[in-house]
Amino acid sequence: MSRSETFPERMRFLADQVRSRLKNLRREVAKLDETAVRAAYARWAPYYDIIFRAPFHKGRQEAVKHINTLSGHVLEAGVGTGISLPRYREDLEITGIDLSEEMLERARIRARNLPNVRELATMDAGDLAFPDEHFDVVVAMYVITVVPDPARVMRELERVTKPGGTVILVNHFSADGGIRAQIERSMERFADRLGWNADFPKSRILTRTNMRLEKEITLAPFRLFTMLTFRKPEPPAPGA
Repeated sequence: MSRSETFPERMRFLADQVRSRLKNLRREVAKLDETAVRAAYARWAPYYDIIFRAPFHKGRQEAVKHINTLSGHVLEAGVGTGISLPRYREDLEITGIDLSEEMLERARIRARNLPNVRELATMDAGDLAFPDEHFDVVVAMYVITVVPDPARVMRELERVTKPGGTVILVNHFSADGGIRAQIERSMERFADRLGWNADFPKSRILTRTNMRLEKEITLAPFRLFTMLTFRKPEPPAPGA
């Protein structure tokens, strides 16, 4: 073969090799596993309220405001330090779970004078120790991008929700394009240190559930966060 014939082939081969190695490296470095999540939130626990109260305030406020129009037994998955607990209506029954025991220690202090908080337990949102169709409302605020397997968590949230019940997610979802999308993709390499996935499209949630999306609201600050409200379908009536 001539040099003009072999050079493009060599370039294509080298390009394929580079793409393959970068892809494998990205998977290894950016992978969020349970150990990384626990370690990240153990580090964040002493400072979480100081750093994240303000930027996450609007999302928590909107989610709790909506939940307070509902009734029954509420599960807050990823309750963290319990910032939301005092805001729930007093006649709602609240159960909270979190993977981080360090965060839950602070939540238990907050819940001491809240008789409607039934339980605060260390638990993996992807492996909930609750029976099927147990809760009227399930909420996960700023959780779905910090778990190793978002699809599994979504299935668990749906499983423990009663038919006709509500599931609420508040989260940052990545942009489809533009400068923000480039920044989010570049941050993905630090996912294990940050404790969350910056490059997380909304489609990863919407394609993993049988629930009906009823409402979508973008939130402050700077429309970076979104609240998704789902309804779990009622079973078909006999003979329908």
